[in-house]
This record gives sequence, structure tokens and C-alpha cells, in this order.
Amino acid sequence: MSKTGLRQIIPFVVLAFFAVGSLFFPTMETAAVVAEYNTGDITWVLISTALVFLMTPGLSFFYGGMVNRKNVLSTMIKSFVATGIISVLWIFVGYSMSFGRSVGGWIGNPMTHLFYSGVLSAQPWFGGPTIPLSLFSIFQLMFAIITPALVVGALAERIKFLSYVLFIILFAILIYFPVCHWAWHPDGLLFKMGVLDFAGGTVVHITAGCAALAGALVLKRRKSHLENQEAHPANVPYVLIGTGLLWFGWFGFNGGSALGANGLAVSAFTTTNLAAATAGLSWMFFDIIRGKKSAGVDGLYFGNIDFFLTQLKGMVLVSAYSFVVAYIIFKVINLINPIRVSEDEEELGLDASQHGENYVQGTLLVKKENKLTEVVNSEQY
Repeated sequence: MSKTGLRQIIPFVVLAFFAVGSLFFPTMETAAVVAEYNTGDITWVLISTALVFLMTPGLSFFYGGMVNRKNVLSTMIKSFVATGIISVLWIFVGYSMSFGRSVGGWIGNPMTHLFYSGVLSAQPWFGGPTIPLSLFSIFQLMFAIITPALVVGALAERIKFLSYVLFIILFAILIYFPVCHWAWHPDGLLFKMGVLDFAGGTVVHITAGCAALAGALVLKRRKSHLENQEAHPANVPYVLIGTGLLWFGWFGFNGGSALGANGLAVSAFTTTNLAAATAGLSWMFFDIIRGKKSAGVDGLYFGNIDFFLTQLKGMVLVSAYSFVVAYIIFKVINLINPIRVSEDEEELGLDASQHGENYVQGTLLVKKENKLTEVVNSEQY
């Protein structure tokens, strides 16, 4: 069997392994859970979970609308494919590595909830005592899904699809799950330091941002940029749709992080909308004028230097770890499977070269001498 054929089969073998393995673990567990659940809190976190999930297709539209027309599908599918990969990985071992029994504060024991065992019958998470642990887990899954999807913008129009899939898996196992454990597990390294991450500023945005920088450095600039070609966004309405979906989903992202229908959720909800509407800097000045925060810890402006330094140390640690590990991941993937598409494939577009789309924005493509070539250009699409 050729290497190409083997590469195509491996993902199916892995999925089959997960599917067969799941047969040996119960989907329902009947052990009594001694907890007092609040239906209002459960309802709010369920809604928030759905809202955070909506952000990933929103991100697909946002990124897809900003690239060249010949790369719209390729860019959108890279964001959305994380929903399947991370969901399976999370049930298999991701939740355990993030929130399982701590191993020295560095990582959760992968065997704690292997194949999700014990999650449905376990006591609630300490930060959300009024909702089932399984709901907390699925809410956290949505954060794990969108984080690698955020990296797509830095890799767009030049990374191979299979290489990106490998990146998602390695990023989750080597970066996201460990950092998630550091920041959000009570025995985690950053948590014990006193670092506060209410809704993913460290776990989601720093890890994704540093990984995106590493990926951009490894992949280097687009061919069109090197040739000073003028680039136009493929579909501005897609960008607006994506922006709207992201804004809408962020209510769940931040508001749901309170893990209950309470005053903190209301504060986060209100702050989210106001921050988006006034574009960051305006909110900062408004915040200073009012002299108040969203139920958080006073920072440097209010004289809490120790907390500021703690946050700074946490930021530096996560930034350095995420960048270095992500850079190594991209380099290793490049050795296994060349990570960047060829110049011809980049010129033609990834929708055609990576995903076999013969019709790309009105252009009919045919295979000639093992290369896809434009033969008809029509305005009808």
C-alpha cells in the first residue's frame, strides 16, 4: 500500500478504535449523586453550551469571508472540523487530562475518566455545585473545540488539510489539556499560584494566539503577499455573519462561565455586550471612570500589585509554553507530512487542490497531467 493510501486509512482506523472502545463503557450510570441541582442554573448552562458551540461555525464564516475566493471552503472546513475531532478526543481522554486527578499540578491522570467513565455519576465540579458534572464537562468541551479553530486565520491559504488535522490533535494533547488543567483545576499549577482565568483569557486565547504565531513563522508568508498581489476578501457578508454569530455566542462563552444563573452571569453578560459595542479601548476608559470590575479581583490600577504580578507570571509562562510546544508540533508535522502546499496548489487554491472541488467560484477545473487547470471561467456559480 502506498504512503498516500495509508494516510487516508489511518483516520478511519483511529475512529474505529474509539467506536469499539466505547462499547465497553456504560452510557448511563446509576450510582446516586448526592447533590442539590438547580434547574435554573442547569438551563442557563445548557443554553450557554449551545451558544459557545455556535461560535465555531461563526468563526468559519468570519475566516472564510476574509480569504481569497479559491480558499473559502478550505478555510471554513478547517475551523469546523475541530468539532468532530476534539469531541471524540475529549470523551476518550481530554476531560481526564484537563479535570482528572492531578499529577503534580501539571496534568490530569488520563485514566481518571477514560472513555468518560464515572462522569455521569460523579459529584458536581467544585465551581458549579448546582449543575451535573456531565454538563460542566460538555460546557468545557465547547471551549476545547473553538481554541484550535482560532488558529486557522494564521494558517489560512497555505497549510495542508491533513497537517492541520494532526495539529489539532497534538495541540489539544500537548498544549490545551495541560494548560486547562493548570488554570482551572484546583490542584493545577496556575490555580495554586493564584492566577485567575474566568472565561479562557489564558487557557483559550493565549494558547491559540501563541500557536498561531508559531504556525505563521513555520509556514511563512503567502505567495500572493510576497508578490505584492492585491488581496480582496471573498465575501464580506460572510464576515458580518461570522461577527454576529461570534458576538451572540460570546454571551454564553462569558456568561456561562459563572456556571449558574446568578449575579456573576448577569455581570459577565452585560460586560460582554458593552465591551463588544464600545470596542475594547472605550470599555477600558469607561471601566476606569466607573472604578468598578465584573465581580473579579482588583488589579494594578487599584493598588493590588501582587495580583498583577501573579497574572503577569501566568501569562508569560503560558505564552512561552504554548509558543515553544506549538512551534515544535509544526516542525514535527512538517517532517511527517510536508505542512505547506506546493506553489502550484497555493496558486490554484486549496478548495480545489485539497478538497477536490472542481467548481470554485464560477471556474471549471479539470485534471490535466495530474494538475487541476482552469478551462472555463463563468460568472454563473
